[in-house]
Amino acid sequence: MLKSVSRFTFSWYLLFSILLLPPLFSQDKSLDRFEKRTFQGSQGEKLLYRVLPPRELEKGKKYPLVLFLHGAGERGSDNRKQLVHGMRDFASAEVADKYPAFVIAPQCPSGKQWVEVPWNTKSHKLPAEPSVPLRLSLELVDQTIVSLPIDPSRVYVTGLSMGGYGTFDAICRRPGLFAAALPICGGGDENLAPKIRSVPIWIVHGDADRVVVPSRSENMFQALKKAGGTPRLTLLKGVGHNSWSSTYSNPATYQWLFSQKRKGKATDR
Repeated sequence: MLKSVSRFTFSWYLLFSILLLPPLFSQDKSLDRFEKRTFQGSQGEKLLYRVLPPRELEKGKKYPLVLFLHGAGERGSDNRKQLVHGMRDFASAEVADKYPAFVIAPQCPSGKQWVEVPWNTKSHKLPAEPSVPLRLSLELVDQTIVSLPIDPSRVYVTGLSMGGYGTFDAICRRPGLFAAALPICGGGDENLAPKIRSVPIWIVHGDADRVVVPSRSENMFQALKKAGGTPRLTLLKGVGHNSWSSTYSNPATYQWLFSQKRKGKATDR
């Protein structure tokens, strides 16, 4: 969803995403399980989001928490479009029954980004401060851990394209918070690989992606390995920008993600 190839490619993706929305919501009732919410941050800004609770809550039990960061085509103010990719998989009976968890899906406003950096560059440096939508999303995670029965050692983050960038940005800012990260067709600041080397990370990208070049993921993978980390990298052969559909529909994704558990107390470092 980035302008690395052309404005036409980006416009085509946005149009495709918009046209895809109505049938998804009219035919798939699993998305109805996502409850509409609004979060107000510490500085008064508001963030629209959805929360998916476990199908059944057991008294006294604590559950994993997943933060999902959508792509550029799902930005807006309807508190709906952010569910179009991946969320039906998390809400499916196959996943929800085997891996009961809370999933929060904030919606980035139009014209904003999870990470305020250009998307057409071969690398970028982490901005000094998080974008407002990402800051609010991290505050939302903190509040959710306190207000809902969450296991703080099993907090995960995943995102696609713009959300893949946001996933890397989130763990760079709060590496002690997340038990694992699953960035899909995104990119991060390679210079900060030593800071996140202990976070289990599974990076996914299509090797034929002409919107976000695969080297953004490959370079992060190599930087993490050089820093002493043990990341995973999956390059999907012949796959373009949509590397998320096969990832979120893959049972191995959830087996890996929900098996990760952070050691020690949650910190910012």
